[in-house]
Amino acid sequence: MKLSILSDLGFDIQARNHVEAVLVEDFPEPLRELCEVLTNFKIADVELIRGGGGESHPTQRLRHSFNERGWRKRNIEISKIVDGEHRAGTTHEIDHVRQAGKGSVALEIEWNNKDPFFDRDLENFQRLHAEGAISVGIVITRGRAVQDQMVRIIHECALSNDVSGYDDLMKFGVNPTARQRKMVLDSSGDFAETWAKKFVSDKFGAATTHWEKLKSRIECGVGNPCPLLLIGIPSSVVIKE
Repeated sequence: MKLSILSDLGFDIQARNHVEAVLVEDFPEPLRELCEVLTNFKIADVELIRGGGGESHPTQRLRHSFNERGWRKRNIEISKIVDGEHRAGTTHEIDHVRQAGKGSVALEIEWNNKDPFFDRDLENFQRLHAEGAISVGIVITRGRAVQDQMVRIIHECALSNDVSGYDDLMKFGVNPTARQRKMVLDSSGDFAETWAKKFVSDKFGAATTHWEKLKSRIECGVGNPCPLLLIGIPSSVVIKE
């Protein structure tokens, strides 16, 4: 199986440092599982709005799909011993590691986090690859299209759920702050559209994890020389509930 199956479905794909050759040759089963999980992944539009703490339901489902295929969380410890004396040690936590006969594939999901988490993930991959602990690093995030179309998606979802005021948002578990309420009320025009713009700006803004932020790190060489696979989830995975 090749990554073109994901590209054909609209996923943003960027492969660095011969990563596709490494996956195809040495990790065909993890590559097949990766493509299988992502081709079956869907997000209901209302899930993008629903409130609640912790990880979103789509992220939890994606993690579960990887976990049940053996991509498990690992704490990888690297120790330095000089002349029999322990001098230093670091532990790197990776959310999903798939071990295979020829090594390990590490994967992180950054659907909607603060964008400095990309630096953490890529620098972890770099260090672990240098120590021979992993062979490949993979990052999954929001793709370019879903980021660009997020306001439209949220607006259409609000309209289809008859959102015309703040009380209507309670069905999603959304309780806007006083500042958010004032900003929307101070604006003219359709409530659903104005609220959608403000909601996306606050929840899925430019400083969160999405394709362009990840791409900018890679273009600056963060994570090199580890073979890296970057995947952006497309808008086509979002379905109307």
